Amino acid sequence: MAENADLLALLAEMKKSMEKGQEEMRKGQEEMRKGQEEMRKGQEDMKEEMRKGQEEMKDEMRKGQEEMKNEIQTRVESKVGEIKDHVNSCIEKIEEDVQSVRREIGEVKGEVERKIEEVEDKVQGKIEEVKEKVQVKIGDLEKRLSELEDRPINFPANPDLTYSRPTVKSLTFDGQTSWSVFKTQFDVVSSANGWNNRVKASQLVASLRGSAAEVLQGIPSDKLTDLMTIENALEARFGDSHLTQFYRTELKTRRQKPGESLQVLAADVERLMSLAYAECPQDVRDSLAAQYFVDAIRDEDTQHATRLMDAKDLKSALAYSMKYEAAKTVSKTSRNVRSIEVEDGTGKEKDEKFDCLLKTLEKLLNSHVAGKKNTPRRNPNVTCWKCNKKGHVQRECQTISPNQEN
Repeated sequence: MAENADLLALLAEMKKSMEKGQEEMRKGQEEMRKGQEEMRKGQEDMKEEMRKGQEEMKDEMRKGQEEMKNEIQTRVESKVGEIKDHVNSCIEKIEEDVQSVRREIGEVKGEVERKIEEVEDKVQGKIEEVKEKVQVKIGDLEKRLSELEDRPINFPANPDLTYSRPTVKSLTFDGQTSWSVFKTQFDVVSSANGWNNRVKASQLVASLRGSAAEVLQGIPSDKLTDLMTIENALEARFGDSHLTQFYRTELKTRRQKPGESLQVLAADVERLMSLAYAECPQDVRDSLAAQYFVDAIRDEDTQHATRLMDAKDLKSALAYSMKYEAAKTVSKTSRNVRSIEVEDGTGKEKDEKFDCLLKTLEKLLNSHVAGKKNTPRRNPNVTCWKCNKKGHVQRECQTISPNQEN
């Protein structure tokens, strides 16, 4: 019985301890809930403070942007004023330059008139001197021609050695210039001199110099009079047929260089075409040259306009592109003049006065030139061939010949 009582007492004590632990646990959970509640409130307060800080920052940024905008506007207005002042000073400078140009035009006009008179006097004197020399030469030639007509002519019996004396000077080829160009010139000279193939071969051999003459060492002595053998040897050594693909690539990649005129570009394209497509028909070469020329134009507007024109040859494409560039330049000049007239109301009136002055100068110059044409200036030392008197020429001679008196 005593043991049961102790056991019951122990159980009762354990029950009390468990109830006390549960009570403490409940209190701890309650305190934890309170802490979580306080943490939640702290987070809400922090979010509210962050929101207020963001709004304040936005307000400050907006104010800063407004201040920056006002400052930029103030600076722009000050710069605009400076630019206007600079433009006005430039306009004044241009007006001063115009006045200076007008004065120079007057001085140049007087100098040009004086030079024209001097040149006319010199030219007229030279013409008369040349006429006298020509008459003397004609007399000598007629005399020599009559002597040759009276002289008997003996022709050689061998027809291979029969050829006329060269009337065009022979050329020389040293291998430093283009063989194809020299061959073309040599063919023209041969045709003009009337050479046969044997004479052409001997003349070609005689025209070789330097490294070109060394080619003859590889030709048998019995073939040195064969024109075809000599030309083939020179073509193999100095010909440019193996460079055809190189010239075609250069033609495709050719572009107008800065400062290079359209005429120079067209001439180079034509040169490359003759080297790259020498075997093509002329109409095909003309069409290809026009296409390559348009592709090489540097200015995009000029290139586009010329391409739309669809030129059939290089000459037409060049003419159109030059007209387009000239029109474009005139258009830019007109726009600049109109802009100056808008900025300065008196600009138009000054331009009209300047144009009127130029027209007046042009009329004076034309009338002066017309007067010069109507009253030709003669050299006082010129001698008339009809009466042998000085001061006039034969067509103005007033002397009556004995035949006219009868």
